[in-house]
Amino acid sequence: MTLLDPLADAMSSIYNSELIGKPEIIIAPASALLGRVLQVMQTRGYIGEFERIDDGREGRYRIQLMGRTNKCGVIRPRFPVKRDGFEKYEKRFLPAYNYGILIVTTPQGVMTHDDAKSRGIGGRLLAFVY
Repeated sequence: MTLLDPLADAMSSIYNSELIGKPEIIIAPASALLGRVLQVMQTRGYIGEFERIDDGREGRYRIQLMGRTNKCGVIRPRFPVKRDGFEKYEKRFLPAYNYGILIVTTPQGVMTHDDAKSRGIGGRLLAFVY
């Protein structure tokens, strides 16, 4: 099996496991970008604890699911967004105002669109969660 986009595979695995009510999931391969996206999801309360398991190859993540994710996915292509251009993408990818988050990679790291707006920086869209 070839993985073209590990982040997209991980997000769809999280979504599908939440749908059927699994308490935890193991995702491979583990990448640094996926770890930062999971950290943002954890701080916002969408997932529970997660840990990286070193298996001698690419590594894996064990993620505790909490049943709080209604939908999650990646945004392709990874649109560049200026610091005042998030509203257009909020309307496009999120179901309602102040409901859910867009995950953005910025020069200051991976963060939510709310954090990027408050810091006055732009970046590239990675994913959405609500």
